[in-house]
Order: sequence, then C-alpha cells, then structure tokens
Amino acid sequence: MAFALPLKRKKKLNRSWFVTLMLLLFLGLFGSFMALPLIYTINNAFKPLDEIFLFPPRFFVRNPTINNFIDLFNLMANSWVPFTRYVFNTFFITIIGTAGHIIFAAAAAYPLAKHKFPGSNFLFHIVILSLMFSPHVTAIPNYMTMAALGWVDTYWSIIVPSFAFSLGLYLMKQFMEQIPDTLLEAARIDGASEYRIFWTIVMPMVKPAWLTLMILLFQQLWGTDGGNFIYSEELKTMHYAMGQIIQGGIARAGAAAAVALLLMSVPITVFLFSQSSIIQTMSSSGMKD
Repeated sequence: MAFALPLKRKKKLNRSWFVTLMLLLFLGLFGSFMALPLIYTINNAFKPLDEIFLFPPRFFVRNPTINNFIDLFNLMANSWVPFTRYVFNTFFITIIGTAGHIIFAAAAAYPLAKHKFPGSNFLFHIVILSLMFSPHVTAIPNYMTMAALGWVDTYWSIIVPSFAFSLGLYLMKQFMEQIPDTLLEAARIDGASEYRIFWTIVMPMVKPAWLTLMILLFQQLWGTDGGNFIYSEELKTMHYAMGQIIQGGIARAGAAAAVALLLMSVPITVFLFSQSSIIQTMSSSGMKD
C-alpha cells in the first residue's frame, strides 16, 4: 500500500500591511535622497546663468533654457581638435578595454574555478591580495611597463592595464564555481572541447557576472582623461575636453553644467539596462550550492 508524501508548502511572511507600508516609505525616502544629485544635475543643466549664480541656490529650474548646450556646442566647434575625435577616442578606449577585460577575466577565471592544478590557490590568493592596492600605488609600475613596451602616448597605455582589473577575475571565478561540475562532465562525455564548453555553456551561465563587469569597467574607462599616459591632444578623451571647458571660469558656468549632464548620461543609461544583473551578481557571488 503506497502512501502519498505530504507536499511542502511555502511559508508566507507574516507581516502586517502597516509594516509593509512603513518599509516601502522608508526605502522610498532613502531612494529619493540618493536620486537628489541626479535631479539637481539635470535641472542645473537647463538653468540660465542668473539662476546658476543665484544664492541661496534653487533646486529646480524656473526658466528652463537650452542655451547652455548651445554654448557648449559652439565651444567644441571652435576647438583645435574636432569634438568628434574626442568622442571616437573615448568610445574606442571604453569599448575595447571593456570587451578585452571581460574575455581575459573569464578565460583566467575558468581554469581557476573548474580545473584544480598545482598553485591555483596561490594564484587566487594573489588576486585577492591585489584588490587591496590602490590604483595610485600601481601607477608608477604601470607607467614603467608601458614605457618599456613603447606604448606611452598611445591608446594601449589605457586599454591594456584595464585587462588586468582584479575585481573582474574575482567575480568571474566566484560565479563560475556555482556551475555544477556534472554539467561540464556531461558536455565532455558528449565530445565537447574545453573551448566549446567555455563559450557555449559557461559564458551564458555567468552572464550576470560579465554584465556587471561591463558596467563597472565602462564607467571607469568612460571617466578617464588619459592621465600621465596620453599627451597628444588628438588622442585625448572626451572627459579631458569637457574638463578644459569646466576650468574656463565663471563665463563657462552654463556650459560646465551641460558638460556634467552629458558625462553622466551615458554611464547611467548603460546601468539602467543592466541593473538587475548587478543585483543578481552581488547577491549570488561567493555562494555555492
């Protein structure tokens, strides 16, 4: 005689509507507070000069205008290097550096996560140790390396160091460790090579991780101005060109407000399209089945 096993029912949260409402109000209050800088930047970009210099400053614009963007366009049109050149430099460095880092980080994390070899734990401990170093500490060794390779004052002086972003390797390894080994063994039994397993099984399953890396590194490279590595004006980035406008003084305050909005818009847009992947990666990295 067979006996049916009782079905397990999911436990429901025993929380009153009042507690739920207070929790939503609490989260909404802090969410609105964190959005204030963005809202202020948007309003400031459309303020006329008399409202920008008004004291005490107004949070919202009263008489919106697009003159700030017109002034910015005129300044860029009269620059020695065409503004399109700055835009090309920025997108080239950002896209190549981000894509290259994702590929290198994933390719290095896969053997560390799924192929135990002598010294693998030691290498991973070095990666963790490198997370504690500030970029200012590694700036001089990076410059010496780029100078020895002859890459100073080229795109590669910014792109190649971005390939070795330690946080990317750490996140990819932690995420790949959650992939069941039985799934990879089944693929090997079916005759799949390691390259095919990596590209068709592992990479799709760790999509939230590399989308998170894409956002983090995109933001970092988007805001670079070349620093001490790029000296030629025709190789400078858009962030550098915008910074020169901001340093123009009071007369360019309106254009500087438009610059702040433009520099923020692209990273925020990329983040909005991939924010769910960041939350999923941060909540699941480091956890195993």
